[in-house]
Order: sequence, then structure tokens, then C-alpha cells
Amino acid sequence: MSSDVVLYEVVDGVAVVTLNRPDRLNAWVPELETAYFDHLIEAAQDTAVGAIVVTGAGRGFCSGGDTQFMQGIVGGTPPEDRMLTLPLTIPKLLVGAINGACAGLGFVQSLLFDVRFASEKAKFTAAFPRLGLIAEVGSSWLLPRLIGTSRALDLLMSGRIVLADEAYQLGLVNQVYAPGELLVRSIDYARMVAQTCSPASVATIRQQVYRDATRDLDAAYADAMRLELLSLKGPDFAEGMTAYVEKRRPRFPPYGHGTIFDGAEVAEVAELTDAVELAGWPAGTPI
Repeated sequence: MSSDVVLYEVVDGVAVVTLNRPDRLNAWVPELETAYFDHLIEAAQDTAVGAIVVTGAGRGFCSGGDTQFMQGIVGGTPPEDRMLTLPLTIPKLLVGAINGACAGLGFVQSLLFDVRFASEKAKFTAAFPRLGLIAEVGSSWLLPRLIGTSRALDLLMSGRIVLADEAYQLGLVNQVYAPGELLVRSIDYARMVAQTCSPASVATIRQQVYRDATRDLDAAYADAMRLELLSLKGPDFAEGMTAYVEKRRPRFPPYGHGTIFDGAEVAEVAELTDAVELAGWPAGTPI
């Protein structure tokens, strides 16, 4: 099998990761999994990358586990190198440009994106019960939180095919584009976030959303207040406010070089309030 099963390039601050087994509709095999996850980690560690777009080569996004590979594990144990939910650990915006068939394991991987854009030719199916399988890889946790319990049960238990327009109506995708526009629009969106939003803020918001999905409001509120105090003290907030006042695009530091949230101590509220007031930002500036 070719070593180019996943393609990778950086386009103006956006890493474009392309699943590249078009003759098999980019079906999932161990080599593709390894290369895909390696490239996500590469993009996460690259300070020149602000956001990531994932798409598929040819007519499909990912048609699920390759049937030849799946037949080889019947009656056995599925191999597991890294957890298949690894994309959730990536601290940068993940945009899915879903260009075609998105089924089974490919369907689950699409749920791990922060934002999903679909081609008008995209088709989605969980497919699991039609193969005698269960809701794989955390899809029973992910899908209800995305589209609601009843709709998730419909898709997971029926294994039926959902076309792009219905996927949009269900909230499964954020927008539907013509095939020729999909990747361009996806990269444009990723670039907009990379160029205008704090990498530290994006990473922390991503963590908040998934972490708070299993917590009550009081716990989420308390954590948000802790993080808010840290953000007010950090360099990203100072740069964002300065850029706002000067009416220019912010120049935020790369991820890992700006505001630190993990393990940082919270300053006193009074100290932070004084710092904001002393900065001299005009009244009415959004905070």
C-alpha cells in the first residue's frame, strides 16, 4: 500500500489533511489511521498552523472500515494503537470538509470535528446495526449531543443514509456547498478563525465545551470564572483589546506561547479589575 494514504500541506496558516485512498472511498485501515493521527499531531505542534481542515480525495470522505481489513478481524479483537477519539485532544480548530460518502468509522470521525461543512453530494450513515455492530467509538456520546437523543437514535439504530440537505436540517453539518466550493469555503473559514481569534482561547473553549457536557451548570460556571480571570491577566487579552482599540487585526502569539490556562494560578479579582481599569480602554469596549 502507498505511504501517501494521507496527504498534508499547509496553506496560509491552515493545515489541509486529505485522506487519500480514493479507489477505496478512503476506507479506514491501520496505515491510514496512523498517518492521519500523525498529521493531526504535526499540525497541533506547528506554530505556523492556526487551524486544520480534513477532507477526502476523490468521491468519498471515508466509507468506514475497509471491508478487506474488517474481514480479517471477524471473531477477533479490533486493533487499537491510539484512541480513535484522538482528534478531540488536538488544541486547534478542526474543520471537516465532507466531500462524499461518510459512513461507519468515517461517520464517527466526522463527529469529532468542531465544524462540519458538506458537499451537496455527501452521504452519511452510521451503518453499524446493518453489520451486526454497536454504536462505535463513542458515537453514542457524541451524536446525541450534536443533534439530540431521538434523532441520534434514529440514525444509530436504523443505519439509514442521510443526504446533505437532511444532514443540514438535522444539525449534523453547519453548511452545505457545491462540490467545487467545499474545500475553498472550508479553508476560508479555518483561515478566518486562525487569523482573528486567539489560539489559546480557541483551544480552551474547545476543552470547555466537551468537559462541560458532563457537568452541571454550577460547575461549568465556576470553571468559566476561573478561566476568565486567567484570560484577563494573559497576553492574548492585552493584544486583543489593543488591536480592537487600534482597529487592526490582532497579532496573537501561537498556541503554547500566549495565555496559559492549565496549571496557572488565579490572581485576585481586585488585582485584575484594577489592571483592566488602568489599561485605559474606552467605555463600551466589549469584554
